[in-house]
Amino acid sequence: MRIRGEKLKRLSEQTGIGIEELVSSVERTGLEGDRAAKAVNNWMSGRDHPRCKARDIASMAQTLGCEVREIATFTSEIKFHRGSDRKARLIVDMIRGKQADEALTILSFAPQRAAVNVKKALAAAVADAELADADVGELFVAKATVDTAKPLKRFRPKDRGRAHQILKRQSHITVSVQERD
Repeated sequence: MRIRGEKLKRLSEQTGIGIEELVSSVERTGLEGDRAAKAVNNWMSGRDHPRCKARDIASMAQTLGCEVREIATFTSEIKFHRGSDRKARLIVDMIRGKQADEALTILSFAPQRAAVNVKKALAAAVADAELADADVGELFVAKATVDTAKPLKRFRPKDRGRAHQILKRQSHITVSVQERD
């Protein structure tokens, strides 16, 4: 679960709640005083540093008088998918911006191997959203990315005692869903 900075900023302006109230609601062990103020400023400007925890989002939502699903993006990540990032990126491009249930249907019938892990990531993000009482019919794939992971290095014996390197490529798949405004 990650915070939507622009939505947090808009809601704080609409309700008239300042940064000081949000800072006091977020203060916890390891995030006190100036660090909490800097964290809230970062979150409002769209940066996720320090990482915003689920309880921080819940306390800010309670302070703003809204629900968690309104200011959160639900993210799931599959690390070290055994396949190249180029091939997985083709699958991710198919579902970006689509409704969550439509994207799950597309992935169910896609013949590519990467579709299995992308579907797992999407299903996990939808499950996180359901736990926060989000309307599953209103969820859409807000962000879907594929990053390159470190490849596995293997060697194939060749003639005259030589060896040729084989790179078994891997990738990290990230899928985020959120409710439509």
